[in-house]
Amino acid sequence: MPFHEIDKMSEKVSDSGSVQKSVTGELMKAGIVTKPEGVGPPLHEQPNEEQFTLVLSGKLHYILGDEERIVESGDLIHIPRGVAHRSRSVGGSATFFTVKSPAGSGNLNEDHRMAEGAEEAEKSYPSV
Repeated sequence: MPFHEIDKMSEKVSDSGSVQKSVTGELMKAGIVTKPEGVGPPLHEQPNEEQFTLVLSGKLHYILGDEERIVESGDLIHIPRGVAHRSRSVGGSATFFTVKSPAGSGNLNEDHRMAEGAEEAEKSYPSV
């Protein structure tokens, strides 16, 4: 079915605590994700997936490769395969739209592996 109503899509709570609504196409998967403040997986990388994320509301403290910054509503982030990254909400929850390719099984979290420096990256969030 090519049309999806977000408010009617089933929700899944990830292991890290974010709420996800997703759909799977032939070559990509897409989702609306809401992260409560401080919630998210540790620094990780996706060896097989490329990702784009558009922040819809709120702010996220983002680490992407060697960069660290606050992104907010209207910001578009490109996450290439194999690049370490992670995000955490700042000042309340944040919601974003994300697209990953290839589609795989359709699970937004299927292609994650812990990145080198994950423990150190977690120390940077509380200082923001």
